[in-house]
Amino acid sequence: MPSLFRIADLSGEVPVKVLKIRSEVKEEDTWDLSPLFQDDAAWEAEFASLASRYPGVGSFRSTLAVSAKNLLDLLEFEKSLDRSSERLGQYSGLRLSEDSSDATALDREGRLQSLGAKISEACSWVSPEIQAIPDEQFESYLADPILAEWVVPLTRLRRLKAHTLGNNEERLLALSMPALAGHHETFSQLTNVDMSFGTVRDDTGQDIELTQSSFSSLLQRPDRSVRKVAFDAFYSEFSDHRYTLASALSNSVKSDVYLAKARNYPSALEASLFMDDVPVEVYDSLISAVRSRLPVLHRYYALRQRVFNLPDLHVYDTYAPLVSTVQSDVSFDEAIGMVLHSLKPLGPQYTDTLAKGLRDQRWCDRYENKGKRSGAFSSGTYEGHPYILMNYKSDVFSDIYTLTHEAGHSMHTWYASRAQSFQTYHYPIFLAEVASTFNEILLTEHLLSETSDRATRAYLLNRQIDDLRGTLFRQTMFAEFEKSIHAAEEAGEALTLQSFRQIYRGLLDTYFGPGVVIDEVLELECLRIPHFYSAFYVYKYATGISASITLANQVLTSGETKSYLDFLKSGGSNFPIETLQTAGVEMRSPAPVQTALDLFEKRVGELEELLS
Repeated sequence: MPSLFRIADLSGEVPVKVLKIRSEVKEEDTWDLSPLFQDDAAWEAEFASLASRYPGVGSFRSTLAVSAKNLLDLLEFEKSLDRSSERLGQYSGLRLSEDSSDATALDREGRLQSLGAKISEACSWVSPEIQAIPDEQFESYLADPILAEWVVPLTRLRRLKAHTLGNNEERLLALSMPALAGHHETFSQLTNVDMSFGTVRDDTGQDIELTQSSFSSLLQRPDRSVRKVAFDAFYSEFSDHRYTLASALSNSVKSDVYLAKARNYPSALEASLFMDDVPVEVYDSLISAVRSRLPVLHRYYALRQRVFNLPDLHVYDTYAPLVSTVQSDVSFDEAIGMVLHSLKPLGPQYTDTLAKGLRDQRWCDRYENKGKRSGAFSSGTYEGHPYILMNYKSDVFSDIYTLTHEAGHSMHTWYASRAQSFQTYHYPIFLAEVASTFNEILLTEHLLSETSDRATRAYLLNRQIDDLRGTLFRQTMFAEFEKSIHAAEEAGEALTLQSFRQIYRGLLDTYFGPGVVIDEVLELECLRIPHFYSAFYVYKYATGISASITLANQVLTSGETKSYLDFLKSGGSNFPIETLQTAGVEMRSPAPVQTALDLFEKRVGELEELLS
């Protein structure tokens, strides 16, 4: 295996890189959107067609209880609107992500959003009318062969009947939603617009603006003084706004509890889990399993303190890489080869399809250009390619992981769209991160098997440990915090800045352990996590990585891929717990989480041996 890394050369001046404008980017480095629409004119024609067709949904009103055929006709008509909307949205969104300053793309996106609002309003009567069909008649509809392809979405819709109110009550709830969701706007405006964190001088003498984005980067700097200055400055600004943020978080929790009660759910947690039919024991089992293995996490923090030779370890010391003397130099084509090689256990159909997509069919928009959206994503539809946006840099090793991560999403969509009908190919968020993190696990296993270089192995082990720490331990701590503050509100306890800090401090002490110094200001972290203002989402990161590790173990140890490929093909044809159970992962038991925790402990032991 060729060397993945070279020793960082810090001598000499680094040339300033000037970003290309979109028109200067080589065509072969961009995605091919012609499978969606041949050009902008074709998009405009479909847009006009959708705008003229959607009012026809009104002709089906008050007919759904007449016959199964009437219901089918409505569902198929609505599906035709959805398929058009999906294609239009895919093209529009991808074109805008190429250059966010492009006036034509912005206009196209704005017009589509306006049309989407009109379509939603025109179709708003559909769900209530389906819910109003008498139970016995609805069951006969489900048994009718002409509705066979619609049983899953109709069953899911019908589950909401017990939590759907009368027309007047539903209207009042709809009218109240902007006010009930006001905390989102408060949090966003305060943290993204009003708050200013100043600048931090890094270890090279450069002044860097401290922002929500640069904060995480500065915490990874090898110079401890830079990390501490960034940490103190960042949380000082949050401290100045702590009462406002505590009020926003309190109102977010109150809103969740109010809506759960209004819709007759036992708790806000159960209301959130209901849509995916996830039992509460899955949530509780995750927390219990992770808590039982916290000593291993504490062992890892002790290793960090020893390697860094620090008199004490603060939380701002826990993000800097333990191995920082290597850097990558891997071209995009080489990265494709590495990814494909790591995915060989999945068989030729998977790897050949992905290779063709990345190399020939131009699924991926590869490099950064002026105005292009930052980061990376996979965006797939029922028609067209499952596209990938990258901002690949050959000297950023993590970009190889980003590529295989997004390729996992894209292949999930590729398989599901070919095996399922349009109405069942969308996989839920609970399953979305399984295929992507599965690919990352296979990449790590492949790279570790191909190198005996100690520095490279230490880098790979440290990377996976920190990924598991962030995805499994940290997100579970977040999930436990969300559960605690909602339970406090439901018990009639006051949610104040002090109570938030007290609950969060207890979790920080427990999860970081006695060997890590918890600066008092870190208690304010609970006010800055965006997910806390849209509760009960973060646990899915932890369950997702646990499921993917279990599935990867099955593939790597047995060589049997059918169960995993069937999982990819299943899309949204079943509830996620049942989908994973069919693939061989029982999320109702603690076993998958324990498997992930076993991997964490194994990697910590290997890293301890390498760095001893």
